[in-house]
Amino acid sequence: MEDQENKKQHKGGRNPKKDPSIHRYVFRLTDQENAKFLSLFEASGLDNKARFITSVLFEKQIKTVKVDMAAMDYYMRLTTLYGQFRSVGVNYNQIVKILYRNFSEKKAAAYLFRLEKQTIELAQLCHAITQLTAEFELKHLKKEEK
Repeated sequence: MEDQENKKQHKGGRNPKKDPSIHRYVFRLTDQENAKFLSLFEASGLDNKARFITSVLFEKQIKTVKVDMAAMDYYMRLTTLYGQFRSVGVNYNQIVKILYRNFSEKKAAAYLFRLEKQTIELAQLCHAITQLTAEFELKHLKKEEK
C-alpha cells in the first residue's frame, strides 16, 4: 500500500513549460493602423502574430521576402532562350558535317556563307540580350544599400 501512495498519480496532458508566457497585453488599432499592421505581418513571413509583435517590440531582426514575379518571369524566359542558343550551337556543328558529307565543296561553302551571316545576326541578338539583361539587373534586381 505504501508503494501506491508514494507513486504520484499521472494526470495526463501536456508537460508544463519551463518559462510559460503568462503576461498579456491588449491594445486597439484604427482601421488604417490595422491595415498597416497586417501588411507588415504578411511581409514578415511569420505565421504567428504574437511572435511578430514580440519580435518588433524587442527589435529582433525581421525577415521580409519580396518575390518580384516580373523578374522571375524574365529570368525563366532568359533561361529558356539560353537553352535554345545551346541547341543552335549543337545543330550548327551537325549542319556543317552534313554539308561537307552530302554536297560538293563549292556548294557546301556557299551554304556555309549563308549560315555564317545568320550566325552573325544571332551573335548581335545575343549581345543585345546581354545588354538588356544588365540594364534590367541594374534597375530592378540590385538591392538598395542603406
